[in-house]
Amino acid sequence: MPHTNPRNRALPAVSPKAWAQDYPARPITIVVPFAAGGPTDTLARILAERLAASLKQTVVIENTVGAAGSIGVNRVARASPDGYTVSIGHLGTHVINGAIYPLQYDLLTDFEPVGLIADHPSIVVSRNAVPARDLQELIVWAKSNGASVGTSGIGAVTHVAGIQFQNLTGAQLRYVPYRGAGPALQDLVAGQIDLLFDQASNSLPHIRGNRIRAYAVMDKRRLAAAPDIPTVDEAGMPNFYISVWHALWVPKGTPKATVARLNAALVETLDDANVRARLADLGQQIWPRDQQTPEALLAFHQSEIAKWWPIVKAANIRGE
Repeated sequence: MPHTNPRNRALPAVSPKAWAQDYPARPITIVVPFAAGGPTDTLARILAERLAASLKQTVVIENTVGAAGSIGVNRVARASPDGYTVSIGHLGTHVINGAIYPLQYDLLTDFEPVGLIADHPSIVVSRNAVPARDLQELIVWAKSNGASVGTSGIGAVTHVAGIQFQNLTGAQLRYVPYRGAGPALQDLVAGQIDLLFDQASNSLPHIRGNRIRAYAVMDKRRLAAAPDIPTVDEAGMPNFYISVWHALWVPKGTPKATVARLNAALVETLDDANVRARLADLGQQIWPRDQQTPEALLAFHQSEIAKWWPIVKAANIRGE
């Protein structure tokens, strides 16, 4: 009797629905496209702990860095569509990168949206020696002095924020690129650069310690963690909104029931009082319940691409 290779034997058909019913049967990996210790990594680790309890399965963080986050995002795009490899990303990785880099994946068609996590507004901050006392004075000073602004890399959200500031005010800024927001903030504290459009969680400890000056939150709402800082609307620069929002995606083709299971776990996690308190302390603003659906993420993602791609492309930014 001829030998039959076990790999060639017909396997019983298993529908995606059946797979989803057993999900999750093993650990889930959240791919963070940046180094450990940064804002995205911190957020992912807070989520992972509570998601694991909801899913009754281990949730592992994998830091896959490089190319402004696109290496980690590509890792998920090419993963098996089974719900065990999840992408956490934000405005930079899932919107701006598409206007700058020749990506190996499509930001909209190669992923299934799971849900929005939190909104993380940026703050306009300066070194303490800048004489401006409010945002309007800062605009006048920047236009007169050709202010230097730190960025966490070419094409990073901090860089795009500076471009939008220029577009709205007519100021000509001098960009100083760094390898991350951390080093840029260190130089701002040391007085080596004038301005930074920084994520709230990075700047708040230094604002509270009076080591840098805050002018406005780049959002429609004041931060619960820093209620004394006015919004850009209140400070006289309406619509200068930039937020490093975060969300979760899985590879295209992941069963709808699996996506729904992940979304339910995310919603439960974001409703947890401890998680909400920890995120609020970081300046993260959790999205309303009706905005936590996969459909809401898809619509928001599309709108952010429509908003930011023309601005970034008009600035002729080229990736490093």
